[in-house]
Amino acid sequence: MILKYYLDTSVFGGYYDDEFQAFTKLLFEKIVDEKIRIIYSELTENELDNAPERVKSFIKKLPADLIDFVEITQESFDLANQYIVGKVVGKTSNDDCVHIALATINRADVLISWNFKHIVNLKRIHGYNSVNLKLGYPTLEIRSPKEMIDYEDND
Repeated sequence: MILKYYLDTSVFGGYYDDEFQAFTKLLFEKIVDEKIRIIYSELTENELDNAPERVKSFIKKLPADLIDFVEITQESFDLANQYIVGKVVGKTSNDDCVHIALATINRADVLISWNFKHIVNLKRIHGYNSVNLKLGYPTLEIRSPKEMIDYEDND
């Protein structure tokens, strides 16, 4: 089974950020080595328009056969709005909600983000998944790149 990771914009920026770089690079090595598919969204592409050139061009360096591009749909807007109506996050976090919705609708195995305030946060994760289940969608695994690294047990 081929895994699908939805990467939000923070992961691409994390590749060049001193605080997040080490684990982000390990994540991308894992993706390439294990042939994991990346769900890359129209929203991520739009958000990267204002990023430094090295961040914008990074996606072009990844193997194209590992990338699934998904567009923003009315369904994703509607689901994102339900996260806000359900008070998982406030209205100012609409784009974060669209990321969650796109990952959910496109059946990502996991959404990966460095956004600990609005996305990789246990209270928020429970909230997003509560709304998903209420509306008939599957639950979504949400993790940071650090959590996606396999650590070998040599015992």
